[in-house]
Amino acid sequence: MEFKFLERWQPQLLAALRIVAALLFLEHGTSKIMGFPQDAMMDGLPMFSLFWIAGIIEIVGGLLLLIGLFTRPVAFLLSGEMAIAYFMEHAPIDFFPLRNQGDGPILFCFVFLYLAAAGPGAFSLDAGRRS
Repeated sequence: MEFKFLERWQPQLLAALRIVAALLFLEHGTSKIMGFPQDAMMDGLPMFSLFWIAGIIEIVGGLLLLIGLFTRPVAFLLSGEMAIAYFMEHAPIDFFPLRNQGDGPILFCFVFLYLAAAGPGAFSLDAGRRS
């Protein structure tokens, strides 16, 4: 069965992937820096600690991806952040992502890597800058 009918929606669906991934990612940053949504593991992070810096990157990167500004370089940077997060925090716990809670970082890593290659899709400031 062919899904040719979906091809015309490709730019909008790519934008939906970018926007949803950005909102989910932004939530991790705001949890670390602003305490919302509250996550007891992230309470009281020392300023300039590794997790605090990751939170800043997640907020700034998440906002830039949300609006589709500098999408390719930002997505590439965030993909790298997620690869580092996985290998520093999750992989040492267990080999299997199911047991080390690493599914999220792996998915974010590859979604962001895809966005770095594919671009922002529709509804982005990058598209407006190209015009």
